[in-house]
Amino acid sequence: MLVSLDIQDFGLIDRQTIEFTPGLNVLTGETGAGKSIVVEALQVALGGRAWAEFIRTGKERARVAAVFEIHPLAVLKEKLKAWGIPLEEDGMLVMARELVRSGRNICRLNGQVVALSVYREAGQHLVDIHGQHENQSLFNPDRHRDLLDRFGGLWSLRQEVAEIYHRWRDLTSQLEELRHGARDRLHRLDMLTYQVQEIDGARLLPGEEEALTQERNRLANAEKIAALAGRCYQALHGGEEGIPAVMDLLGQACRDLEELSRLDPELLSLASTLESVLYQVEDVARELARYRDGVEFNPGRLQEVEERLSRIRDLKRKYGDSVEEILRYREEAAAELEKLAFSEENAAALEDEIKLWAERWQQKALDLSRARREHARKLEEAVARELADLEMGKVEFQVLFEDLTGASAAGRERVEFLISPNPGEPLRPLAKIASGGELSRVMLAMRAILATVDELPTLVFDEVDAGIGGRTLVAVAEKLADIAGHRQVICVTHAPQIASFARTHFSISKEVRAGQTTTRVRRLDEEGRLAELARMLGGREADGLARDHARHLLEQARERIEIARKKTC
Repeated sequence: MLVSLDIQDFGLIDRQTIEFTPGLNVLTGETGAGKSIVVEALQVALGGRAWAEFIRTGKERARVAAVFEIHPLAVLKEKLKAWGIPLEEDGMLVMARELVRSGRNICRLNGQVVALSVYREAGQHLVDIHGQHENQSLFNPDRHRDLLDRFGGLWSLRQEVAEIYHRWRDLTSQLEELRHGARDRLHRLDMLTYQVQEIDGARLLPGEEEALTQERNRLANAEKIAALAGRCYQALHGGEEGIPAVMDLLGQACRDLEELSRLDPELLSLASTLESVLYQVEDVARELARYRDGVEFNPGRLQEVEERLSRIRDLKRKYGDSVEEILRYREEAAAELEKLAFSEENAAALEDEIKLWAERWQQKALDLSRARREHARKLEEAVARELADLEMGKVEFQVLFEDLTGASAAGRERVEFLISPNPGEPLRPLAKIASGGELSRVMLAMRAILATVDELPTLVFDEVDAGIGGRTLVAVAEKLADIAGHRQVICVTHAPQIASFARTHFSISKEVRAGQTTTRVRRLDEEGRLAELARMLGGREADGLARDHARHLLEQARERIEIARKKTC
C-alpha cells in the first residue's frame, strides 16, 4: 500500500507530502490545477520515464519519494533480499528518485542506489496506474491474452510454455547452424587439424624461448665471454707482470691488519671482515675459472638454436605473442576440432532433443489452451456481471480464440475480446465498436475482476469517469468503492458522484505567490468535502442548495457503502 508521496520541485509543486489511506482516495480540483502532476510524480517515483521538463522552473533538480508498506508482498521481499536491499523493520520500502536538469537521475531503494531497471522492477510489484492511455491497451489482442491469463491464474503455466518454447527454439537454431555451415565446417576442420599438427610438431615447452635466447647469446659471444672471464680471473688470482693479483694484495693487507689488531684490539673486527672479503674473492676467482673453462665454442649448436628460435617466431606470428599463448591456442583449437569432428553425432542428438522439446511444448501449450478456454467462459460471465453493475447490462462480451499458424512463447492461440454494445448488433473488436466511456467501463470491469486475484496492492485511476455521465457515474463510483474493499485505490476525478464515495478526499488547487504559481494538495475534513463537492456540482461554497446536494451525495454514498459491506459479510 502507498503510505505517502513526497514531491519536491516537481512541475508546479514546490514541496508537498501527501499521506494516503487504505480504501478509496480521491483527488479533485479545477481543470488545470495540477491533478495530473501528482499522478506523473507517482509514475516517476515508480521508475517511469522522466523528463527534465518535470523539474520546477528555476530549479536544477527535483525529487520524488514514495513510501510503501510491503509486508504482504512475499515475491517483492524476496527480490529485495536478492538485490541486497536492506528491509526496514516496519515493513516499509522507500522508493526515491532524484531528477537533475542535466539529464542524470539517481534511484534509491531504502537509501541504496540501484540501477533504473532494478528500481522499475520493484515498482511494478506495487502500483498499477490506469489512465486514458491505458484504455487504448484494450485495443491490443496481446493485452487481452495477458488479462485472461491473469484472471485465470495461468501465468505460471504460461511461463512454463515460454521456457519450453525458448529451449526448443535454441536447440533448433543450433541444428540449423550446424547444417547450414556444413561446407564452412569442413574448411574449418581442415584448418584446425593443420594448426594443431603444426603446433604439436614443434614440441614447444613453456619458457623454452627465453632459455634458447640466453643460450644463443652465450654461444654467439663465446670468445668474448671466455676472454672477459679470463681477465677477471687473472686480475683476482694470477696477477700480471709488475702488477700483483688482488688476492695477493688482500692477503698482505690481512696479515698487516692482524698484526695491528694485536697492538690495538679495537681493530679485531676489521681484521675479521677483511679476512672474510679475502675468502669471498677467492670463491669468485674459483667460479670464474670454472665458468671460463666451461665456455663452449660450438657453431653447430648455435645454428640449431637459431633455427629453433626462427621456428618459434613463425608460430608466434600465427598463433600468439608467446609460447604460452601458442600452447593455449592449440588447446582451444583442439577443443573446437573435437566438437566439429563429432558434429554429425551432435546433429543427430540435437534432432532427438528437439523432437522431445517440441512434444513437451505441444502438450504444455495444449494444457494452457484448455485452461484458457475454461476460464474464458468464467471471464465472460464475470465481465457481464460487472458491466451490468456499470449500466451496460445489455452489452454482450465474448472471448474469441484464433489458432496461430506457428508455435509461440505465449501458446497456441491469439485471444481477442469482442463486444456488442447494443442488442442485435454483431460482436466486433473493441477498437471498432467501443466509445471512450464504454472503454473506461470495460477496463474498470476488468480491474474489478482482477482486483481479487492480483497481488498489486494499489490501483490508480486517472479520470476513469471520462465520457461517462448521469446515473452511470454512481455505478462507476460504487464499483471503485467495491475494488477499494480489496485494494487501495487512488482516483483522479471531476465527478462529485465518485468523490462522494471516497474514504479520503484531497483537493488540488493553484496559488500565485510572489509572481510564481504553485500547486497545493490539501486533505479535506468533513466541512472541506462539502465545500469541494458543492463546487464540483457547479455551485459556490456559500451556495446553500449546492451544499445540500453535496451533503445528500455523501449520505447516499455512505448508505451504499454500508449496504455493500453487509452483503460481503
